[in-house]
Amino acid sequence: MSSNGQTAYSAANLQDYRYHAVCLIECNVTLMRLTNAKSVKQGIRAVAARAGVSTASVSRALNNPDAVSPSLRARIEQAIDALGYIPHAPARILSSRRSRTLGAIVPTIDNTMFARGIASLQQYLSSVGYMLFLTTSGYDLDVELQQARNLISRGVDGLVLRGDCHHDGLRKLLADNAVPFINVGIYQPDRPHPCVGTNNEAAAHRAAAHVIELGHRRIGIVSALQRNNDRASARVAGFRRALTENGLELPPQWHVEVPYTLDDAREAARYLLNLKDRPTAVVCGNDVIAYGVLLEAERDGFSVPRDLSVVGFDDLDWSRHLRPSLTTIHVPTGETWQRAGEYLVRSLAGEQTIMHREIDFSLVVRESTAPPLKS
Repeated sequence: MSSNGQTAYSAANLQDYRYHAVCLIECNVTLMRLTNAKSVKQGIRAVAARAGVSTASVSRALNNPDAVSPSLRARIEQAIDALGYIPHAPARILSSRRSRTLGAIVPTIDNTMFARGIASLQQYLSSVGYMLFLTTSGYDLDVELQQARNLISRGVDGLVLRGDCHHDGLRKLLADNAVPFINVGIYQPDRPHPCVGTNNEAAAHRAAAHVIELGHRRIGIVSALQRNNDRASARVAGFRRALTENGLELPPQWHVEVPYTLDDAREAARYLLNLKDRPTAVVCGNDVIAYGVLLEAERDGFSVPRDLSVVGFDDLDWSRHLRPSLTTIHVPTGETWQRAGEYLVRSLAGEQTIMHREIDFSLVVRESTAPPLKS
């Protein structure tokens, strides 16, 4: 036994074996399994024979799926499934100089939008033979930088990052290590970094314009915290622009920033609804905040939308089932994250791809907005 409690193997043994590692980044655990190198070669031959193709075709399908036709890849995958063959990851890394893994760093997984996006990204990557390592930053730029170091040290081929608010050290780290990345959830064509997402400023402008068109003049906003969150800041900017264009003001007491929780959203709503000169409409930074506003309005005896109009942002699955159903900005989250994966996979393959991709949003008008009561 070695000093760390693992079984020691001689150099002769290691000539026939390789380590198979699966890294769980969040808890820094590495599980290892010994795989016989000879059985790997035999496995490829067996797959080739069953699929009726050459071993070279099998290797191409495993190491570079895009290099073979979909029909050929399907035949090889069927043979792999039938034989229960597990491709040998370290050997593939050595032969292709790629780990076929991507990393993603999100602020939190306690967010339905992030969870939905990660699921779509994972589904796409699996379909093209990639794996995903996921970490969180807690909206802390120093933590995000450290997580990026962790992922790069484990050999990820590229990174998916949320927004474009990053530590300067992170940009240097990515450049020094030639790691491709993409910022997801934003659209900033004037910036030098690749991005895919909705124009948050324009989307929030549309949300505010909707209640203005209904006749509201006293309009408040409950936004997410703007610190280290360029999406939240862009939404606030779009909201303010809509008010300015229509000659409306935003008193300081009508703008409340809250964390992404129902409790904080309800507290913000309680504050706004108890103001002597309260707003008649509230635009919210996301649907969770809007739900908190709806709950608190109901508890305090306000009727939505008769006494208060409420607009959300994101169009989460449950938003249409609320009573009243929530007027909100629809953002195609699944498409956004899939496009991010496509960008990195194609970039790694040396293909040309769109560096700045805008994902369209839409206003979904439901029951939570209406013209204000006439005084």
